[in-house]
Amino acid sequence: MYEGAVQDLIDELGRLPGVGPKSAQRIAFHLLSADPADVRRLADALTEVKLRVRFCDTCGNVAQEEECRICRDPRRLPTTICVVEEAKDVVAIERTREFRGKYHVLGGAINPIAGVGPDDLRIAQLMRRLADGTVTEVILATDPNVEGEATATYLARLLLPMGLTVSRLASGLPVGGDLEYADEVTLGRAFEGRRRLSA
Repeated sequence: MYEGAVQDLIDELGRLPGVGPKSAQRIAFHLLSADPADVRRLADALTEVKLRVRFCDTCGNVAQEEECRICRDPRRLPTTICVVEEAKDVVAIERTREFRGKYHVLGGAINPIAGVGPDDLRIAQLMRRLADGTVTEVILATDPNVEGEATATYLARLLLPMGLTVSRLASGLPVGGDLEYADEVTLGRAFEGRRRLSA
């Protein structure tokens, strides 16, 4: 335990996701020895992000205006929506440069143990976006875990009766992985999603 402000800083850093007590302590002492101008830039960046960044009114992605740059982009296909759990998932998909449609960020996944139900997510907003008939395909890109699967199943039950094409991202073996280390579910999905090769 350290005195006053140092312990307060360690405690606050430790509340960040993925930062344990030792990492919090290491970051705190790095900040103590850092140049004051560097620390001031970090503090300014934190303050600025809280003041200027918001969530897109349309899709829920991070934005500095009412709509994010993807929703404002006229080159994006308005007929396809990719549904993701968090805004960081949009960045991951955008890095592939494979998807040219628009997004919808749910703000999490259904998780009854954590008290997160469908009403806690941006599902009602998604249904409003689909109401005008512009969208013809919805890609469910939730995480391949229990919560993501539950969310995808729930959404599929809502969307399929609307006559939309509903698809789920394929999941299976990672490139560079070994079969012996794959769990049964992952290996089963890899068999389900296998592709036919042609000469």
